[in-house]
Amino acid sequence: MLAQAEDAPLPLKLDRMLKRPSGSSEGSAAFINAQHVEAKKNDQLEASGDVELRQSGQVISAGHLLYGQESKDVLAEGGVRLEQSGIVVTGPVLKLNLDTNVGEMAQPQFELTESHARGAAETMHIAGKTIYSFDNTTFTTCPAGNDDWMLQADRLDLDRTTQVGVAHGATVDFKGVPILYTPWMDFALNSNRRSGFLSPSYGSTSTGGTEFTLPYYWNIAPNYDATIAPREIAKRGIQLNNEFRYLEPGYSGTARYEVLPGDHLTNSTRSFMSLQHAQNLGGGVGLGLNVNRASDDAYFRDLSSLISGTSQVYLLRDGSLSYGVGSWNGSVEVQNFQTLQDPLNPIVAPYRSQPNITLNGQETLGDATFNFANQYVDFRHNTLVNAERMVINPSVSYPLLSDLGYYVTPKLGVHYTQYRMGSNNTTGIPDATRTLPIFSVDSGMQFERDMPSFLGGSYTQTLEPRLYYVYIPYRDQSMLPIFDSAPAPFTFAQIFSENRFFGSDRIGDANMATMALTSRVIDDRDGVERFRMMLGERFSFTAPKVDMFNPASNTYPPNTYLTPVSNSNRSDILLGLGGKLSNTLSMDSLIQYNPSLAQTDMYSFSTTYKPEPGKLVNLGYRLERGILHQTDVSTQWPLFGHWLGVGSLSYSLLDKNAVEALAGVEYNQSCWTMRFVAQTFTIATNVRSSGIFLQLELNGMGAIGFDPMEALRLNVPGYTKINSLPGQPAQGLN
Repeated sequence: MLAQAEDAPLPLKLDRMLKRPSGSSEGSAAFINAQHVEAKKNDQLEASGDVELRQSGQVISAGHLLYGQESKDVLAEGGVRLEQSGIVVTGPVLKLNLDTNVGEMAQPQFELTESHARGAAETMHIAGKTIYSFDNTTFTTCPAGNDDWMLQADRLDLDRTTQVGVAHGATVDFKGVPILYTPWMDFALNSNRRSGFLSPSYGSTSTGGTEFTLPYYWNIAPNYDATIAPREIAKRGIQLNNEFRYLEPGYSGTARYEVLPGDHLTNSTRSFMSLQHAQNLGGGVGLGLNVNRASDDAYFRDLSSLISGTSQVYLLRDGSLSYGVGSWNGSVEVQNFQTLQDPLNPIVAPYRSQPNITLNGQETLGDATFNFANQYVDFRHNTLVNAERMVINPSVSYPLLSDLGYYVTPKLGVHYTQYRMGSNNTTGIPDATRTLPIFSVDSGMQFERDMPSFLGGSYTQTLEPRLYYVYIPYRDQSMLPIFDSAPAPFTFAQIFSENRFFGSDRIGDANMATMALTSRVIDDRDGVERFRMMLGERFSFTAPKVDMFNPASNTYPPNTYLTPVSNSNRSDILLGLGGKLSNTLSMDSLIQYNPSLAQTDMYSFSTTYKPEPGKLVNLGYRLERGILHQTDVSTQWPLFGHWLGVGSLSYSLLDKNAVEALAGVEYNQSCWTMRFVAQTFTIATNVRSSGIFLQLELNGMGAIGFDPMEALRLNVPGYTKINSLPGQPAQGLN
């Protein structure tokens, strides 16, 4: 026996290494530490006074302890505390065998250290260092002294090895009111995946009425899982939603299938299916699939409760085989779309590409860089003209000057296009070829200066002039159809590009120079761009002539105003201002001013004020002359006490109505949160949908109600889920 005297006047404390079975390791040895240790008959030790027994990470503290050195039985009494992996239990009496780790404790109080959950019971049965069973128990994640919600169970089993809890005869009380009863329920003790029912959701929409969904998560294997979610829609019937996910070293994907048999309102079976699959076939070859199909045009408008779903117009059906090696890559792709039509606002279905073959590469020779872009597409359509289009577009760039702060890079390329017309050519569009040389020079400089006294900090200001010139001769393209091209938005990125159009059906003639100036103020402490100013304009030495007229439909596509054909030699002027003005305030704006008409064609402004998580204001305004005039505001802000308000409004000043509106409140307590959110938005011409979300989230147990989180994150950019912040009770016991 080892005796160690501590500094007076503290009492003498004894420390003894207890006998361990022969063959056992030093790591399994048990040590006892107490003010008094006495050997009794039958090889028994009695310890008293601040007793502490330690073995393999397990600690037992008590006022009095009896230990059988042969039987390894422990009887601890008086303020007993048992600490094992992930759990701390206190009570008046503990019986435990150190060899088998089997025992029991009367009137225990316990705490799960990882999830901050706590509880009390009539009796605790120990079946190992990680397996416990509690009789007539209560369980909550609320802090001590707060019993806002409580799980009461006839028996609660906790397995720290599998991280699973099972409650038998369980009732969940909230504020003393029973809100859920189940004869059996299981839940995870951490965030690891496991099979079981997820939290049910409730809600209501104007198109479907009251809804109830009870998802079941099936953890099939570490790399396979599925979610089966029956959804009862009062006005329509029962919809079954299924999702299957898989992940292998060479491939992964997600498959979904939703079906609503016998919709009460339409008297039809409605369904949606999708498959996203990506696979590495080896040797640089990859396979990709993205296939989606809805049973009818109104499927998402009727059955989705979120604007992100109801606004879907095109469902992609795409399959591709790709190959990449070194700086070369190619692909063969087949693409189609299902067009979901709005009867009051029909649209033209896009072309199918069957197939779309591309081959691209880049090679370097000395300082010169050679690029090769090649494409062949067979465009198909049921009513519009069909055609095959081949594009060959080689180019070479050579930096004349490439130094720190200076660059001059000319580029020369050729764009060759060949069309071979097919069926539905009712207007007699002839086969055609188009060959256009493209020459450009990109140049710029960058200057910096220190601003050590600016706003009391250390900053660097940059001055970045840039000059870009492009020349493309004019070719009459008015007889060429338009398959996949559109006017490019007039932005800072676009004015430094060769073509005024997206796609290859139109190559805009150009003899123009773009001049721009950018200045930034950069915080030297963290590299954050505190302020940014960009000013740019394009000057044409010859007025451009090529436009977007489509002979196949005898029309111009919408939004052609974005790249107007004008006799003026000046483009619109672009001015951009923005930056992270402070740690709490950021701003971004863009102005497109037409000097010929002395008017602003486009103006957008957005700002975000976020002093801390849970405090947020977003403001936005956008004007596109004759097309869009809209304001946006969204916020998350404390109201009083534990209440927070959330809301958003997108209002069309052009149509004098709300495009979308959302309003709600949150109440956050230490161990639960309640959310009430109402939303309305346009789903089709003269058709609106409204929904109500009511959710009670019990931290660590799960949520009951209709989950509004996706709606909040989409409508309130920067929204923070308060009860998931660091320091809040852990989530995931569901």
